[in-house]
Amino acid sequence: MSTATPPSVPHLDLLVPQVRHVPPEPGEATLAALYAHDESARGPATVRANMVASLDGAAWGPDERSGTINDAADGRVFRVLRALADVVLVGAGTARAEGYTPLDRPRGLEHLHGAPLELAVVTRSGRVPERLSGTDRPPFVLTGSDGAARARAGVPPERVLEVGSGTDLDLAAGLRALSDRGLTRVLAEGGPTLLAQLLAADLVDELCVTTTPRVVGPGPGRIVAGAPAPGAGRARVALPRHARLAHLLHAPQDEDGSPAGTTLARWLLPIV
Repeated sequence: MSTATPPSVPHLDLLVPQVRHVPPEPGEATLAALYAHDESARGPATVRANMVASLDGAAWGPDERSGTINDAADGRVFRVLRALADVVLVGAGTARAEGYTPLDRPRGLEHLHGAPLELAVVTRSGRVPERLSGTDRPPFVLTGSDGAARARAGVPPERVLEVGSGTDLDLAAGLRALSDRGLTRVLAEGGPTLLAQLLAADLVDELCVTTTPRVVGPGPGRIVAGAPAPGAGRARVALPRHARLAHLLHAPQDEDGSPAGTTLARWLLPIV
């Protein structure tokens, strides 16, 4: 009997344990190089989405916050991604649930980017989260014509980007508006609804996914919402999408030294 491997069976690479270690270092030069932005973006901005999920696919823990399923390894990469970005893009619901406030460059990583880190909030209603309204560092607000007046009550008019008609939002137009302001490196931090909209519109260049060794059980949704919001279903490409793995990091220990197993993958979504 032949033992030859059929040509249709793929080879497998054992990525863990990895020969190359990336220990913590002042300035995080190695991680910054691993996550350097691709400057040959296909559009006016490069969109990198960063999400965390449990082993069984949950996007949040029992308190409906991602902080209960992430860990120190996720936090280390999270800091580098923010340090490299021009602007963080987040849905208003996630901004409220996660308690977003005006952003600063992560301490010790300011050398990776010379400009302030901006925040952009996506909201159909125009409601600006209370912790971001009336601050001396207001976010940009991406909203439609129906929400624009309400948004201007919470942030200065020049920070309101009207990028849709009625309650519909044109996220591509929103990215162009951010790019026109010099914000071309976009870090999308969710939530699942916003990520679903960005994917449906083929606006995500790469997806960074941390998988932590936690089992949450039934209840929480996954990192991509089950159904797009109104106006977000006019996808330019068919799903599912094919992605290419750029790298995979593995944290063998938790912050207290106990065995862990968190993986941090950077996936590239090529033009289709």
